[in-house]
Amino acid sequence: MDAGAGAGSGNASGGGASACCYYAMLGIRKNASAIDIRTAYRRLAMKWHPDRWASDPGAAGEAKRRFQRIQEAYSVLSDKGKKAMYDAGLFDPLDDDDQDFSDFMQEMLVMMDNVKNEPDTLEDLQKMLEDIVKGDEGSRGGVGGRAPPDGARRARVSPYPQQQSRR
Repeated sequence: MDAGAGAGSGNASGGGASACCYYAMLGIRKNASAIDIRTAYRRLAMKWHPDRWASDPGAAGEAKRRFQRIQEAYSVLSDKGKKAMYDAGLFDPLDDDDQDFSDFMQEMLVMMDNVKNEPDTLEDLQKMLEDIVKGDEGSRGGVGGRAPPDGARRARVSPYPQQQSRR
């Protein structure tokens, strides 16, 4: 594990403890496995645990601060949803509403893992999105693959009857 390997590769937004890169804080690379993240956390948590520094009041405050930052980094990097948000630059540790978004990101990651024909490049992803937006009329026969059996377009019907406006 390289102490500076992750510098500059994470979220630099926010203030206080989150201003430093979580990967650098734990001394790991951005592509570290869950086991590497847990191992680095345990090693640093043991080193900076405030109880170990209780006999030195001068260092106890610094140890407590570092321990809290290490815990914050681990809580983000060990959670798939939070880690994905952090890597994308969207994680704000001061925002309590991130849990819903984190749950959404977790579901998206699970769904993406289950997809067999995943795009390899950004261009593949763009083409896939264009096909979805256009409906890929040629290969699937309309938006979402549902074309009318006679091939004719259907008119949209308003869910509410239109009232004639009086002027």
